Amino acid sequence: MLIPIEQLMLLCVGFFIIATLYSSVGFGGGSSYLALLTLFLTSFFAIRSIALVCNLVVVSGSTYLYFKNGHAKLKDFLPFVLASIPLAYIGATFRLKESVFFIILGCSLILSALFLAMQTFEMNTAKKEVKDYPNYMSYVLGAVIGFFSGLVGIGGGIFLAPILNHLRWNKAIKIAALASFFILVNSVSGLFGLLTSNSLSLPWKETMCLVFAVLLGGQLGIRISLKRLSAYGIKRVTALLVFVVGIRVLLVNGLGWF
Repeated sequence: MLIPIEQLMLLCVGFFIIATLYSSVGFGGGSSYLALLTLFLTSFFAIRSIALVCNLVVVSGSTYLYFKNGHAKLKDFLPFVLASIPLAYIGATFRLKESVFFIILGCSLILSALFLAMQTFEMNTAKKEVKDYPNYMSYVLGAVIGFFSGLVGIGGGIFLAPILNHLRWNKAIKIAALASFFILVNSVSGLFGLLTSNSLSLPWKETMCLVFAVLLGGQLGIRISLKRLSAYGIKRVTALLVFVVGIRVLLVNGLGWF
């Protein structure tokens, strides 16, 4: 095993909590999985691969329930995913140098934290008038975020949802459903990219334990409401933790300052 059993159990608890919190708002938790994995693993191939698999497990259940309950319509999501799928695949095929990967990863974690924090300060979009935008904007957003998500191993929903909330693209529940579906297709595309570039690395014992943890957390999170638990407060704490780890990854692993 790459991770001692005691540390693996601690990591599983962390993944369970992350999956529970993130799935309740349509996210897979990829940025936080990356943040935790960098504390326990040194192989950036394994870090990217495990994060994508865990993302896929969580959002698969979330996406199913969003469609089942009528919150998602495929025709509204197609422009985003059609542009993101090939770009996520291309991003995942890039065999980056370790230092470059950790610099990009650190910056992505910091941006993830800022976007997540920004979302908590947005007013309830359900009370705002939904705006109409040209269809090409959906393709542009999908392509840019898709490439970046494939490059660093996250689904991209944590970037897409705050942007769409800010733009008043649709109601919050619709945006959450899109974020979940967006993460799903990008995670699948990213995994294919890693596989075809011989960059897929899944230590089976660690992967199985973490997948089980996020499966339980994801199913729990999508079925409960976190409003009573102050979802905004939880997001802000999570954003702070991801920001701190992102700074650490950037300075220590990427730039080698310490």
